[in-house]
Amino acid sequence: MTNDTTHTGTVHAPGATLHYQLRGHGPTLLIGQSGEGDADRTVDLVARLADTHTVITYDRRGLSRSRLDNPSRGATLAEHADDAALLLATVTSKPAAMLGCSLGAVIGLHLAVRHPGRIHTLIAHEPVAPRLLPTAERARHEQELTDLRRLYARSGLAAALPEIARVLGISGRDAEPGLTPQPINDLRRANFDYFIRHDFTAVLEDTLDVTALAATPTRIVPAVGRTTPKGVFDRRCAYALADALGTDVMEMPGGHNGNTSHPSAYAASLRDLLATQP
Repeated sequence: MTNDTTHTGTVHAPGATLHYQLRGHGPTLLIGQSGEGDADRTVDLVARLADTHTVITYDRRGLSRSRLDNPSRGATLAEHADDAALLLATVTSKPAAMLGCSLGAVIGLHLAVRHPGRIHTLIAHEPVAPRLLPTAERARHEQELTDLRRLYARSGLAAALPEIARVLGISGRDAEPGLTPQPINDLRRANFDYFIRHDFTAVLEDTLDVTALAATPTRIVPAVGRTTPKGVFDRRCAYALADALGTDVMEMPGGHNGNTSHPSAYAASLRDLLATQP
């Protein structure tokens, strides 16, 4: 396999057919995308990692080329984690590393608990996991997600996107030059629709066993974007995760979407972090 060739494949999971992509050579790194991101969301980051890692990206069930047996049904975060485990088992017999971003980070946490040993390291970048927070704070942020879902149903994506950015502390003001354009096209609109209608529900109905995280053999590295506003709840979730595990928080380049806005700097930080893993 050469680092300039992308190989694609499909995996049949219960209730879905998953599309995935592999690029590069070396130790396996799975990327769990944020939001409505599909396998192509981190194309710039993957290109900067492919000389040292075999990078797996995929379309979560319900997005882009991953097909559902029942398109009207959403998936739980546990089911998303089972999909990731099945995908990894298809591609490699060895424990892999995982970068999980936002929703992808929560999927990674479930993966670590449900499938011990499947991933040796999880970089959990700003997990959207209200269950990690104290009760009152959790309720407030769950209400934020509920309000966003209602706003989308009432007024559409154009109204919801600025509020999603505010709640998660997303800013597009700072980015490395020469990034691959990712316009809001019909495919992304469809992915946003599934994400807001179904994956928001999965977050609100999450069953993550926070106490079980401390017992997993996976090395979990809570991470935040260097420029993510300190008060937003996804950043707070990363710090709450660190407190639960008795570990430190890693600062990464950029903000909530630093993996897409600062792919060169983010890739360098990832390499350094993963190089410390035996």
